[in-house]
Amino acid sequence: MKRRQFIKNASLTGVGIAVGSSITACNDGTDGKPIKKDDVKPMAIDTSKFPIAVCTWAFSKANETAGNALNSGKKALDAAIEGVAIEEENLKNTTVGKGGAPDREGNVTLDACVMDSNGDCGAVVYVNTITNVAALAKKVMENTPHVMLAGEGAEAFGYSQGFEKENLLTEESRLAWEEWKKSPEYKPIINIENHDTIGMLCLDKDGDIAGACTTSGLSYKMKGRIGDSPIIGSGLFIDNEVGGAVATGMGEEVLKTVGSFLIVELMRNGMSPQSACEEAIRRIVSKNDRYKDFQIAYVAMNKAGEIGSYCIHKGFTIMKYQNGTNKNVKVDFYNKA
Repeated sequence: MKRRQFIKNASLTGVGIAVGSSITACNDGTDGKPIKKDDVKPMAIDTSKFPIAVCTWAFSKANETAGNALNSGKKALDAAIEGVAIEEENLKNTTVGKGGAPDREGNVTLDACVMDSNGDCGAVVYVNTITNVAALAKKVMENTPHVMLAGEGAEAFGYSQGFEKENLLTEESRLAWEEWKKSPEYKPIINIENHDTIGMLCLDKDGDIAGACTTSGLSYKMKGRIGDSPIIGSGLFIDNEVGGAVATGMGEEVLKTVGSFLIVELMRNGMSPQSACEEAIRRIVSKNDRYKDFQIAYVAMNKAGEIGSYCIHKGFTIMKYQNGTNKNVKVDFYNKA
């Protein structure tokens, strides 16, 4: 049973191929002039630029895998899930999938969400025994009447769908946790412990956008902690009339502004992906004088394949696959002090 469309109906009605007209005016972040309804025009789309895959951080193999899948004709969501699975299965990555750093109790728990070009979505949280949680989130989307399953319920559903039960705590992660317990200070390190997510956006040859976001969360988090990554609208949001956005970094701060949804709505109202990401970061730092203590980064892509990204602190990069080339791109940042 395929789940009915979710969230899309809550979005503003759009016009044109990719960017809809705005009911309310907003600032486009460039010339300071408000965008009015009649100012928003359908963007020109050059399909020869497709397909495109973009992801957070320097996850080169993951992004290349997604790009190659797109080139072979796979749909955007399938390519994104195939791409992020590379990091979910990478035992050296302590922030995603199997081998991720545990919580304070020594348990590795994974979260993920996916969203496709039809506006359908699925998510799983607090999964302790299944590695490929992005693929599991897709099964929730396709084969249940729900959007999100948690913990043992998500795991039991996963087994019924053919996922294998695994121990996600590697010996390396266990030893690191034992060492941490000797002086258990919880102070996430910018671009290290906050480097906690792979978020990926894919634009396929048909011009459809989809995405996936998957994580093991912050290292040594409190038992039961869930961040932004599996939350539709925060860690990931897609509107196929406009574009998509993903987030990484301190999830609690992304949740407060529903960052990915905000970026897509700003793009709907006429902003470029870059300006929309910058505005989303501005809203966080303008309301929180502790922003120097944490990192947040966004990546966005619109229907024309234009990409934007912005973060609070230096050090964040993205991968971009286009025209058979996969390259790492440095990202501009807010805090230049």
